[in-house]
Parts: sequence; C-alpha cells; structure tokens
Amino acid sequence: MGDIPSLKDCHWCQIRSFSNAKEYPISIVCKDESLTLPDDFTFIEKSILREGVSRADPEFRVGCECSHNCHGMTCHCLQDSEVDLPDHNVYAYQAGGNSEGCLKEQLLDSKAPIYECHEACACDETCDNRIVARGRRVPLQVFRTENRGWGVRSKVPIKAGAFIDCYIGEIITAQEADRRRDNAIISRRKDLYLFNIDKFTDPDSLDETLRGDPYVIDGEFYAGPSRFFNHSCEANMRIFARVGDYSEKNLHDLAFFAIEDIRPMTELTFDYVDGKDDGEQGSEKCLCGAKSCRGWLW
Repeated sequence: MGDIPSLKDCHWCQIRSFSNAKEYPISIVCKDESLTLPDDFTFIEKSILREGVSRADPEFRVGCECSHNCHGMTCHCLQDSEVDLPDHNVYAYQAGGNSEGCLKEQLLDSKAPIYECHEACACDETCDNRIVARGRRVPLQVFRTENRGWGVRSKVPIKAGAFIDCYIGEIITAQEADRRRDNAIISRRKDLYLFNIDKFTDPDSLDETLRGDPYVIDGEFYAGPSRFFNHSCEANMRIFARVGDYSEKNLHDLAFFAIEDIRPMTELTFDYVDGKDDGEQGSEKCLCGAKSCRGWLW
C-alpha cells in the first residue's frame, strides 16, 4: 500500500511529497520553535502492510458493473448498505446540493459501515459513491495546543457529513500489536495509536478472514496527519468503517467524518471511546475542557 518516505527527509519534505499536496496542503505551525514533531515519526500517504498482513487475491476481487453512476437497485457494492429507502438500498452520500458528497443525515449518529465503489468496479472515478476512495480533500494544519500536545485543525469550513481523512499507519497482526504494547515504556500510551480493524470481526463468519483476531493499525511512528487528532467528550468527528472490495472487509478503512458543521481554525476532535462511559473513575485524566467532559479518557 504505498512507498515509505525516508526518515532522512524532514517532515515538511514528507508532506510536500503527497500526491494532493498542492490542492489540499498540510502545514505545521508552532509558536515555540524549540517544539517539533517527534524525530522518529514519518508522514506517510498510505498504510504500510507489515509481516503477516496481506491483501486479498485479485481473483477474489469483485466490483459492480454499473456503466457510470451507481444506483441502489442494481449496484453490487450497495448490497449490504444500511441506508434504506422503502424499495431499495442507497449509497451513504448526498448526491446534490450544498452538501454534495457528505454523509446522509441518518448516518451521522449511527455506527453503520459505509460501502463504496472501488478500483475493481466498472463505474469511473467520478461515481458519487467514491468519496473516501478519492482521498482527503480538506487542507489540514498540525498545531501545538495549550495543554494536549499536537492537534489538527483546518483553515476552511467543513460541512457536517464531510469526509476529512483516514487513520493510517502500519497495519500489523494482533500478536505484533501485543508485542509492541508490551515493549512500550507506558503500555496505555501505546494504546492511543493502536486501532483495531474489527468492525466485521465475527468468530462465526463464513469469511475466514473475519473469524480470527483483527489486524491493527499502529500510527505511532508512521501515519498521516490524523495521527494528531485529539480526543474530546464533545467531538466534532466520528470514525466510520469504510468498505471497498467485499473480499477485504478485514482491511476496511477507518474514515473520519465531520458530525457537525466545523468553523475554520476549530480543532478537529473525536471521542476515543465513542461515547461509552461506565461511570467509573479511570487512570487517564481527560483534558478536553468540554462542558460535558467525563473527566477521564478510560
């Protein structure tokens, strides 16, 4: 999944090498010039598959046969869509108006997966059902927050339902994730960067790739700007599982979407535990500062 920039390249060089750097740039700002991003961190544009992780055999990849733009009644990619109309499934995105390309309102408060067309499909890249597939279309700025390290914001307004970016990094096995966690100086800190690709994990699944332990994305040392998204108990983003080819549900994307209109220069945040609160005091204090702050991350 993509070439690895050299650690010898500065962070500016790494982000300037991205394919969409001119149209949707990433910038890094900090008033204190002595504060820099970690030296052992490298910006990447696509995830890196590590040992024990493999993509599906191309022979098993199946796309839709739509001639141009896809329709819910016939598009193979939408057979498991959870956005329903009385007579057929529809794709997750609005197809017109000021919110074109944004998630439909009924999805914003859900945990439903998103099914998109992909490179094996007959439809072209202009298909309305290829939003995440087209990549990030929002300029982002990594900046130093007052009390929570680095954060991310955008200079432009972002509409509710807009796709912002995916969480990428090194895709590793669950066993390798356990090893890295055990070797970390503070294991709970390591968990901040480990995201399970487990939306469809099911021990009884007919798909053998979904029956075992899920793969894990480690974004600590190799990642995109989403690695610096902070937590908030009043988050303005949510992660959705995005599926392209059905044969690779075990490698589904973790896609960040805005769940409300976001003003320019507002920090982009998501809820690390997606609203779950067991009511118990945890060991990791929350510093989000929101009015409804739960007080603890976990």
